[in-house]
Amino acid sequence: MIGESVQTTPFVSSPVEKRIQAHPAEGVAGATPSTELDTNGEGGGPALDEVRTDWTRAEIAALFDLPFTELVFRAAEVHRTHHAHGQVQLATLLSIKTGGCPEDCGYCSQSAHADTGLTATKLMDVRAVLQAAAQAKDAGSQRFCMGAAWRNLKDRDMDAICAMVEGVRAMGLETCMTLGMLEPHQARRLADAGLDYYNHNIDTSPERYGEVISTRTFADRLETLENVREAGINVCCGGIVGMGETREDRVGFVHALATLPRHPESVPVNALVPVKGTPLGDMLADTPMAKIDDIEFVRTVAVARITMPMSTVRLSAGRESMGEATQALCFLAGANSIFTGDKLLTTGNRGDSADAALFAKLGLTPLAGEEPMRAAAE
Repeated sequence: MIGESVQTTPFVSSPVEKRIQAHPAEGVAGATPSTELDTNGEGGGPALDEVRTDWTRAEIAALFDLPFTELVFRAAEVHRTHHAHGQVQLATLLSIKTGGCPEDCGYCSQSAHADTGLTATKLMDVRAVLQAAAQAKDAGSQRFCMGAAWRNLKDRDMDAICAMVEGVRAMGLETCMTLGMLEPHQARRLADAGLDYYNHNIDTSPERYGEVISTRTFADRLETLENVREAGINVCCGGIVGMGETREDRVGFVHALATLPRHPESVPVNALVPVKGTPLGDMLADTPMAKIDDIEFVRTVAVARITMPMSTVRLSAGRESMGEATQALCFLAGANSIFTGDKLLTTGNRGDSADAALFAKLGLTPLAGEEPMRAAAE
């Protein structure tokens, strides 16, 4: 258990169509690191405590282009202004319904279009989910996330889903669910059950999105996010890097998140885990692009921290292939949550023992107490 192993001292409102128009494919040429990005606000740029939703692509590109040490330093300053430094929230992710998803996401082993040999399962029994949540809490997790491989939530499953939320919350754990697309009435029902967060990632930049998935549009994803917001649930929204995209795509990905009407309270940053039998896994296998450059991954984390200063930035899938130094740089650059355990949905994870050892080396501690929830609706 990480909490026991470490004995250190903690040192919407626009219509969907308008949201699409807010992500034009403008170029980023000519963007240079300048005083307009001065994090101290002395050069006319944003101060450390300023939260903006009007970031331009040129500004975000300029952040990516900063010298690495300068970028990480700025991100660390922003992080310390808004968050408890040296503390990391521990989360556990459980697949409550695995495989058989009709979507064709190119990265996903749970897609029915993929040839991964994965056996589809039915929705887990509520009692089994609550047992897994209790085990996660005993292992030190403060957050329990439940994911189902569905295109969208069906009303017939709502009673079981709400019972899971209510049971996990009763244990004192923060709750998050990712169940595909949501209708407004479903989002309201989840809010009534007490769901803290709903995860629905945008995956990548609006421009690259169609190359990754064709069965669900970028607008569909934004519509679900709006439904979640309007129901008063906190938004968890991020994506995946290392899918063969360019830096300009990563600029577009961060820009899409940082210019939402309100920043996601939670931003998971995943590094692609190439799975054999998936389109992206097969395409990138045995190529230099099979793994994103470590420094570029840290840059993405740092830019996410600077542009979305209040959000929790979560290191998600892909940590198993990251060295300790890379993860340490991510924490320095503003990441303040990880997923623990041996498995994330269908892919491997580092495991509690490895994370406990890393926390001890770095002098990190699990997030103390219960961080106050920010209401999702003004």
